[in-house]
Amino acid sequence: MAQNPYQSGIPHKPGTGWIKSVSYLMDEQFRLTGTRFRFGIDPIINLFPVLGDFTGFLISAGMLLAVARNGASSKLVALMSINILVDSIIGPIPVIGNIFDFYFKSNTRNLKLMQEYFVQGKHQGSGKNTIIIALIILVLILGLLIYGLIELSAWILSWF
Repeated sequence: MAQNPYQSGIPHKPGTGWIKSVSYLMDEQFRLTGTRFRFGIDPIINLFPVLGDFTGFLISAGMLLAVARNGASSKLVALMSINILVDSIIGPIPVIGNIFDFYFKSNTRNLKLMQEYFVQGKHQGSGKNTIIIALIILVLILGLLIYGLIELSAWILSWF
């Protein structure tokens, strides 16, 4: 079973001590009474179109920059960037993005990646292959989204 990144021994490096606290605030601060389901302020601020998504992106990007400045491997930075990118692409979609924000929790995912890197020694080395694979997947997703929008537009126009 995976260790809880909020209770783990991620080493505190200068300039990164705040990451665990902010990540918890963004993704896990609140619990639905009577359940194990937790959420943070990220899905709440994302209810404000554009401004909320942009704010969440800036906070996540700040965490990523702090980790990168403190010697993270390019592979770790690439993996964390992918989580932020996925959250930034799907999050702004009305309704679907709002629901997605309650479950995806990119900051918690990135904290787990940090734990795996600093404590377990995973995600070492170059991130070139990771970036290439991510770009291919993103191009495919973009193509599917464009195709879906074209089909949706044609369907809506067929009503008129």
